[in-house]
Amino acid sequence: VELGPTARPGAPALPLHKGASGGELSRVMRALEVVLADADTVPTLVFDEVDAGVGGRAAVEIGRRLARLARTHQVVVVTHLPQVAAYADRHLVVDKGSGDAGLTRSDVRTVDDGQRVVELARMLAGLESTETGRAHAEELLATANSDKTDQQ
Repeated sequence: VELGPTARPGAPALPLHKGASGGELSRVMRALEVVLADADTVPTLVFDEVDAGVGGRAAVEIGRRLARLARTHQVVVVTHLPQVAAYADRHLVVDKGSGDAGLTRSDVRTVDDGQRVVELARMLAGLESTETGRAHAEELLATANSDKTDQQ
């Protein structure tokens, strides 16, 4: 089977391996996983930066679809987009820094519900915490929670 998507209206259909960027390949894989989820016996799905090259409304839709997929599978998502992270049931943050003797080290921490708004605001604004960033993060979380409740 060969997929031949078109990148934009009027463009020729090209084989996926010739015409798709890394981000597009990732999105096609995610779409296939979502469509085939009911027939898939693999209990855990890992998506690494499935949101590369997207933002705004498309990122919210990716979050929605991943949340829907998480109803039947364990879904692990690596993302830099708050629109996707807001849909997580459990939010983890990877911190990278210098340790003893200048060695680079990484830590993983779970963001509890109380810190979730702060982390999403940081992701949105790139700043520690602004009033506008916090308000947007709260709205994003409320939307994600509402969407996930409606899906059940």
